[in-house]
Amino acid sequence: MVSLLPRAPCLASSIPKPTALRPPCMASTSAAAPAAAAATAEASASRPPRKLPVLLFDVMDTVVRDPFYHHIPAFFQMSMKELLESKHPTAWSEFEMGLIDENELAKKFFNDGRSFDLEGLKACMVRAYEYIDGVEDILYSKRKPSPDFYLHAVDHLNVDPASCIFIDDRMTNIEAALSVGMVGLQFKNAEVLKKDLCSLGVEFAPVHEGEIQVQ
Repeated sequence: MVSLLPRAPCLASSIPKPTALRPPCMASTSAAAPAAAAATAEASASRPPRKLPVLLFDVMDTVVRDPFYHHIPAFFQMSMKELLESKHPTAWSEFEMGLIDENELAKKFFNDGRSFDLEGLKACMVRAYEYIDGVEDILYSKRKPSPDFYLHAVDHLNVDPASCIFIDDRMTNIEAALSVGMVGLQFKNAEVLKKDLCSLGVEFAPVHEGEIQVQ
């Protein structure tokens, strides 16, 4: 997840105060867990109001196209269908959450336990994710759509959830953001996102060809 804070020169907004905005025709269909709701309320009470929103972007298939669907099957010389049928259904998510390490991932990656070149896979992924220069924080045991994932983000940024606009291509993740009090927008394409942000009071001004500035 990528955050754009108002301290960046290109980001500003005409939203006058951090109200609990909702985009047109969007509502949460999932109830917040009591613990998450209590944590959100307690945190909100101790934070000053903001004039500018925080834009929280999902990365894969929102900011950049997820290379997994092309590069990883090619590495294993499989089709995507073959890879999905042969890989362990939860090994990767367990690795992302810090429940297993690299060696355990290598053992569990395929359902039949076959071995593969782990270092080669890592090198392949570094090349495939070339648009991501680095990360600010690594969270273990926190993964979308868990409410704790979103609450960690607002705690880290020291902002109120209602000051955040969360953008993701998956509706499940949007609903989770709504459940903790964030604004949620589902990413479909750049033009739709621009219109949705404008409907929330975010103004755009062209800077030069190929670049958009948010005011």
